[in-house]
Amino acid sequence: MQPGELIASDRGARQAQGNDLRQAWAVLGEVMDPEVPVVSVVDLGIVRAVDWQAGHLHVVVTPTYSGCPATEVIEDDIRQALELAGFAAPKLERKLTPAWTTDWISTTGRERLRAYGIAPPEGSTSKRSLLGQAPEIRCPQCASVHTELLSQFGSTACKALYRCCDCREPFDYFKCI
Repeated sequence: MQPGELIASDRGARQAQGNDLRQAWAVLGEVMDPEVPVVSVVDLGIVRAVDWQAGHLHVVVTPTYSGCPATEVIEDDIRQALELAGFAAPKLERKLTPAWTTDWISTTGRERLRAYGIAPPEGSTSKRSLLGQAPEIRCPQCASVHTELLSQFGSTACKALYRCCDCREPFDYFKCI
């Protein structure tokens, strides 16, 4: 390295402009979860913060759980979308605390899950199940609450497999965690 030469992490560094953060949030709102491609990473609640640090956009990402196999894909998708939007070398920080919770899924995200055929998490992450209170899971097809659990694990570890006793359709339920 020669005196005066930029180090790699400084390439593309610049001062923040007035609408950078608003534009970044808009871009992130178009980055879809690879496992549920109708819900953005913003609506899923895994993008926790966006700010400007040391001349670069800084994005805090909290995966749905620490072992989520899609975490690296999501981070790559976020980085690529931001770079295509003109944010040079965005910095992504994976933050595991506080742990992600289904409480962070937006109202829009819950509606999109339902429209896609996945029952969104019901209620909040209270420990009702420890008290023997089963959640009331509504069928995303016919809205019946007459449903039954088929398996604690659905298409991914964060979902359970249910069936509606009225319309007989199976569906994933996004677990409350």
